[in-house]
Amino acid sequence: MRQIVLDTETTGLEPSQGHRIIEIGCVEVVNRRLTGKHYHQYIRPEREVDEGAIEVHGITNEFLADKPVFAQIAHEFLDFVQGAELVIHNAPFDVGFINHEFRLLKPAYDPIENNCGVVDTLVMARQKHPGQKNNLDALCKRYGVDNSQRDLHGALLDAEILADVYLLMTGGQTNLLLAGEGGDNAEGASGGGAASGVRRLIGERRPLPVISATAEELSAHESKLDQLGEGCVWRRQ
Repeated sequence: MRQIVLDTETTGLEPSQGHRIIEIGCVEVVNRRLTGKHYHQYIRPEREVDEGAIEVHGITNEFLADKPVFAQIAHEFLDFVQGAELVIHNAPFDVGFINHEFRLLKPAYDPIENNCGVVDTLVMARQKHPGQKNNLDALCKRYGVDNSQRDLHGALLDAEILADVYLLMTGGQTNLLLAGEGGDNAEGASGGGAASGVRRLIGERRPLPVISATAEELSAHESKLDQLGEGCVWRRQ
């Protein structure tokens, strides 16, 4: 199964009020393993970023001035996510903004749900932990995921953190790696995104060596079993 853990940052809270996407971060997971392949792009929104939004993510109008508009990156973004299952925390927010951007294109693109499945980890967390805080920071604390570098929200960093949380929340082991390492990367303008400081272990590591017991160790083991008597369960194997 190919999954894309996705997050966006925006100029404000409501696409119905003309707010736009300014950053997209995506992390690829195949068969529950982080592959190291990701997509990251800052986007010029063709409008001002709300001050309240800047306080959340720290992305300023000046920083976005030379970035491409969404129409210039829409095709490569859709190519990256095409056919995958999107894993998103509070999916209606991000899906709503993506579909708003798709509707503004000429010709308009189909809704993202026509090309991808969608899993909402916020809904999943509320079902798993009813009555508790289930924002991303709370889930990091609950599952022991390091979010110490998350001073401000950032789409790629948050997608990487959410990937760890999702795999742990659904009972799987995570394989961690450096963003941009251990796989082909589809990456847009970087501009010093916070994700560059997150340490990830390489997913494909050499098998650990198998070390056999020595004759002395085997003899000591047998002696210990003798002491346990006839009821020793290891003798039954």
